[in-house]
Amino acid sequence: MAVPWIHLFFFHILVHVIFLSFFFVSASLSDFSIVDYNLDSDPLNGDYAPPSPPPPYPPPHPPSLTCHEMRGIGSLNTTCELNYNVNFTRDVYLEGTGNLFILQGVVLSCPFPSCCVTINVTGHLKLKANARILGGSVYIVAGNASLFSGSVINVTGLAGDPPEQSTGTPKDYQGGGGGHGGRGASCVMDNKKLPEDVWGGDTYSWESLEHPFSHGSKGQSTIKEDDYGGNGGGRIWLEVKDVFDAWGALLADGGDGGIKGGGGSGGSIYIKSKKMTGGGKISASGGNGFAGGGGGRVSVEVFSRHDDPEFLVHGGRSFGCPTNAGGAGTFYDAVPRRLIVNNHNLSTDTDTLLFEFPDHPLWTNIYIEDHARATVPLLWSRLQVRGQLSLSHGAILSFGLVHYALSEFELLAEELLMSGSVIKIYGSLRMSVKIQLMLNSKILIDGDGDAIVATSLFEVSNLVVLKGSSVIQSNANLGVHGQGSLNLTGPGDLIEAQHLILSLFYSINVGRGSVLRGPLENAGVNHTTIRLSCGHAGCPIELIYPPEDCNVNGSLSFTLQVCRVEDVLVEGFLEGSVVHFHLVRTVIVKSTGSISASGLGCTGGLGSGVLLPNGLSSGAGHGGRGGDAYYNGSYIRGGISYGDTGLPCEFGSGSGNHSSASSTAGGGIIVMGSLEHSLTRLSVYGSIQADGESFGKYSSEDDNRVLLDIGPGGGSGGTILLFVQSLVLGDSSTISTMGGHGSPNGGGGGGGRIHFHWSDISVGDEYLPITSVRGTINIGGGIGRGLGQDGENGTLSGKPCPQGLYGIFCQECPIGTYKNVSGSDRSLCAKCPSHELPHRAEYISIRGGVTDTPCPYKCISDRYHMPHCYTTLEELIYTFGDPWLFGCLLFSLLILLALVLSVARIKFVSVDELPDPVPARRGSPIDRSFPFLESLNEVLETSRTEESQTHVHRMYFLGNNTFSEPWHLPHSPPKAVKEIVYEDAFNRFVDEINDLASYQWWEGSIYGILCTFAYPLAWSWLQWRRKKKMQKLREFVRSEYDHACLRSCRSRALYEGLKVAATSDLMLAYVDFFLGGDEKRDDLPPLLHQRLPMSILFGGDGSYMTPFSLQSDNILTSLMSQSVPPTIWYRLVAGLNAQLRLVHCGHLRSNFRPVISWLQTHANPSLLAHGIHVYLTQSQPSASGYDQFGLLVCTVENEPVMPSESPNRSLLLEKYPRTPANRWRKAFDLVRVNEHAAMQRRVPGEILNDKNLQALKGQLTLCYPLYYIIRNTRPVGHQDVIGLVISILLLGDFSLVLLTLLQLYSISMLDVFFFLSIFPLGILLPFPAGINALFSHGSARSVVPARVYALWNIISTINVVVAFICGFVHFHSQSSAKRHPNFQSWNFSMDDSGWWMLPTGLFLFKTAQASLINYHVANLEIQDRTLYSNDPDVFWRS
Repeated sequence: MAVPWIHLFFFHILVHVIFLSFFFVSASLSDFSIVDYNLDSDPLNGDYAPPSPPPPYPPPHPPSLTCHEMRGIGSLNTTCELNYNVNFTRDVYLEGTGNLFILQGVVLSCPFPSCCVTINVTGHLKLKANARILGGSVYIVAGNASLFSGSVINVTGLAGDPPEQSTGTPKDYQGGGGGHGGRGASCVMDNKKLPEDVWGGDTYSWESLEHPFSHGSKGQSTIKEDDYGGNGGGRIWLEVKDVFDAWGALLADGGDGGIKGGGGSGGSIYIKSKKMTGGGKISASGGNGFAGGGGGRVSVEVFSRHDDPEFLVHGGRSFGCPTNAGGAGTFYDAVPRRLIVNNHNLSTDTDTLLFEFPDHPLWTNIYIEDHARATVPLLWSRLQVRGQLSLSHGAILSFGLVHYALSEFELLAEELLMSGSVIKIYGSLRMSVKIQLMLNSKILIDGDGDAIVATSLFEVSNLVVLKGSSVIQSNANLGVHGQGSLNLTGPGDLIEAQHLILSLFYSINVGRGSVLRGPLENAGVNHTTIRLSCGHAGCPIELIYPPEDCNVNGSLSFTLQVCRVEDVLVEGFLEGSVVHFHLVRTVIVKSTGSISASGLGCTGGLGSGVLLPNGLSSGAGHGGRGGDAYYNGSYIRGGISYGDTGLPCEFGSGSGNHSSASSTAGGGIIVMGSLEHSLTRLSVYGSIQADGESFGKYSSEDDNRVLLDIGPGGGSGGTILLFVQSLVLGDSSTISTMGGHGSPNGGGGGGGRIHFHWSDISVGDEYLPITSVRGTINIGGGIGRGLGQDGENGTLSGKPCPQGLYGIFCQECPIGTYKNVSGSDRSLCAKCPSHELPHRAEYISIRGGVTDTPCPYKCISDRYHMPHCYTTLEELIYTFGDPWLFGCLLFSLLILLALVLSVARIKFVSVDELPDPVPARRGSPIDRSFPFLESLNEVLETSRTEESQTHVHRMYFLGNNTFSEPWHLPHSPPKAVKEIVYEDAFNRFVDEINDLASYQWWEGSIYGILCTFAYPLAWSWLQWRRKKKMQKLREFVRSEYDHACLRSCRSRALYEGLKVAATSDLMLAYVDFFLGGDEKRDDLPPLLHQRLPMSILFGGDGSYMTPFSLQSDNILTSLMSQSVPPTIWYRLVAGLNAQLRLVHCGHLRSNFRPVISWLQTHANPSLLAHGIHVYLTQSQPSASGYDQFGLLVCTVENEPVMPSESPNRSLLLEKYPRTPANRWRKAFDLVRVNEHAAMQRRVPGEILNDKNLQALKGQLTLCYPLYYIIRNTRPVGHQDVIGLVISILLLGDFSLVLLTLLQLYSISMLDVFFFLSIFPLGILLPFPAGINALFSHGSARSVVPARVYALWNIISTINVVVAFICGFVHFHSQSSAKRHPNFQSWNFSMDDSGWWMLPTGLFLFKTAQASLINYHVANLEIQDRTLYSNDPDVFWRS
């Protein structure tokens, strides 16, 4: 190809471009449907403009042949069927209004170049199977057309002459291929030219791209004398009004040239139809040859295409150079307005030229596929499409010419999609797309030919994605702007330029292994090479106050700038000499990421080392002085330090030997933010480095890597200047401006400078920590190898901190210090005055640091309260002065309140306790131990006498009426009632009574639960259920039971023969049997002496709440009055009960002995005059081991012989053995012994005496130790004094409980919970129970509340023990603290040794209360103290 032709070609293009108007039409691509198309409407409405008119018909044609002339059947005006082959030697014209059917296997042939076959029928044109039409040009117009399978319209290699002035056929006889849609290939090897500079025939007919009708070009021969080149492809014009059914083939391929000639280029195919079906083949490919021919041109204007036929426009194969096939042709799809350049995966170095692109209407898409190479050769061209520009499968798109990188190009599209493809720009490119996706692709920009066009700009509004080692590279300036996201996804992805600006993106993601770099590695020197300000001691103004526009400006010092981006995520590498982040919100450097300017600074500079002629130099300086080098016994001074510590922005210096390959460079500059616009957040988990370069060049000797002995010193570290609001350094992160290591005996480079310029540091309550530093910040100097010295450390500085903050990172001053001046030095944080700190307080940190005294503090525990750090108890105590004064006030208040309570008690209670005196009648047997009216006594005696006249027998219930052992009667009726009852009916009565007396399971369960948490409530529950049970038994016997067991008809009729009663403590019940009056038995009821010996059982069980007692009711009193006067009996019962109340169930052996003695000394001597003796007995124990005790009443004649009497009586018999009186007495004693033996058989149980008393077993329980605290005692009198003391102790107890609660609250709420939850009511109810006991009316009614009060009081000691344990555990678990010098010697705080005082005092109070309550109860129950007189005469006289 001649050079002068190129000049003329570019001159023609230049003239054309001058008159070309550039504009950009932004519109969205409308969808095109082949289903909803309306044939009657305008097919080009909406976004599609009408197609250009077809070219004129061929020159005047001959007259139309008839059907008969073609040996056919029929007529062209109806239907013509061709049955035989027809061969022509000239142009053929067929016209008619009917149909033309070319039947199977028939050939319509004119196989000569330029022979034209024209068919114009109104009806249907059919080519049946294997039918063929051959010719140089085939022009068909039909209403419908059908090409059956195997049918062919073939113009391959039958081209006529190409258009005039076309250069499709190569002129040199070098076997080049013909050109048409694509250039023909050339297999000429020229070392002085690039492969793309050599081609065969050139392209033509670009202007008729949409309606191609040009012949292909001939390939050139390799021998001038012989024509071996293949002919070009012919032309096919197919215009169908309705439906084109294409199952056959349309072939306009170039002819093959063989190994001695180039292949011809493909021809032209134009198809127009409303509807197209079928999957046939449509091909205008180049012919094969020594060099392959270029592809032709195909255009399809079909509005509804239902199948996908095969369109081929690829270049022909080259036998002389198999990797360089002919250039691909063009396939234009007119309705969607898309251009496809596809080389069918044939590799090539031959281009397809793309010239002017239409601006109205715009093309929709351009596809360059399958190793096609397309070139836009025009200067200042614009490629604008409304949809996609897609390159795939080895496709290459070039803008400009290789040797003329002077042009500016524009690329405008919705999407740029690249897969395994390359875009080359020679000059600069202004690209504007919405989406740019690259997969294993490259965009290479060669813009160093002219400084005016050295800047390329990519504007991607939505998304940029590089994947699969994709590359965007420019050897000049490159700006990438966008409004969406820029993603470099993985290893090998690269964007690099001499000056690289990334701006306006929402986010930039540099994936692992990806690189952003500026400048290029190993870039040559040209007009775009970075020129560093190495010799100037100053900061470039654009680093501190960068421009706001973020435009690409080669005059600025930035080599890599990220501007106006919200978020930057770095997992790969950012490298540059001057890396700058401007108007960026967040930068995150992951653990695999790195931002580096290491070794990209100056090779000389202000701090360069001293260079010796032999190449040895000292280390370079910057933040610190460079290390000295050692040579010939002396040290060579290292480079000086330079720059501003407060606001550094200088390059690191190098070794100074610019021309040497082993020279070292200093570190570059990394600036994040600016004075006016700082980064919101910088998070570093990887590294940010501006280290100096180390000496480490290697030379190869016998494939061994040997370090050179002499070399320069290390480069100094660069500058990292961070304008940030907050900083996070992860565990393995690094920020470094280290100096480089020197050569052997060379000095190490000095460290660089790192400066943190904080902005918007909030103070006071708005302060938030601005840093979280767990990584490494390194400003160390480089190592000097051998005798060389290390470089000095660089500088690490920060903006001066406001008041309360200090250090590089403006942290809060340490606890216990304050800072009221600006600055960063640690010494500015002064210590807080110690005398202002309470002894239980510690200094605390506050947000923003402490700016003045007094320093804030807090108590060491939440149990202390500000401002003096007292506990709640201490606050109460010190409110009244000191502990001693508080104790005196409290004691005085207790006495005053106790006096008030005593006065109130006397007012409300004394009236009931002091009954009016009643004058006694002479001779009346009144029991003066229980004062009551004499007249009432007489009435009671009369009623007792009447009731006892019908009483037959008293039958006691077994059991103690508890949930574990309820009352029950034995089934066998007693002997005394067998005569008045029916035994079977009696047994049924017993069953009903026993069923009624038993308890439900839930009653016992509630009792067990209450025993666990509140025993007094459990006792009250038991008494209430006993009372209810007794009421049911009485009601049952009184009204429900029909008394069927009684023999008396009168008793059964009146329901009067049976009565159920119980003692007042509801533990002993009995059934009384009465006569009905109709028995007619003289021996009934029996008299008292007939019933003797008679057992009378005690009520109670010997516990504190229910002591043993003898209940003397009316019947029993009436019976005993038959032998003993009632006054004697009443006094006896009162004295016996006084003795029994001292008996405790756990101390039976020791407590029953005084009772037996009292019966012998007080009771029996008085009863002897009435012929009666009483004895203490024990009944047979029940199945559960419950024992019942009582009295045995017998006559003197029936008195049992006691073991202690036998020796005296035997001595008497021995003394008077033979006198008559002794003989009579002996006989009488024998009778009495026999009667006693009979009586013993009648007495149930065992008579207790001093001998068998030892066999009793006491009932030991968990409450056994409490016997020594709470028990029944003898009265002591002084009731008013005891009441007053109890009131004082009760109030003191309540006060100590409250103080203990405050004390435990001071420890923890958990201790308060334990104190209150273990027996939750035990600590709260003693006070109200005590008030209730003190204010109960009457002595008898006050006893039970007093005993309940005693129970609550003793149970609360468990809570006191819990408080003691909590205090003990807390005191011994906390570490001992130093006391304040002014600390009080006596305190209620749990920090001191007096922690035990309140629990101990409370325990002593409760113990004292228990003793006084015992006396109080005794005074209430025993008002006659002579009942405990040891003198029987005094006892009976009272």
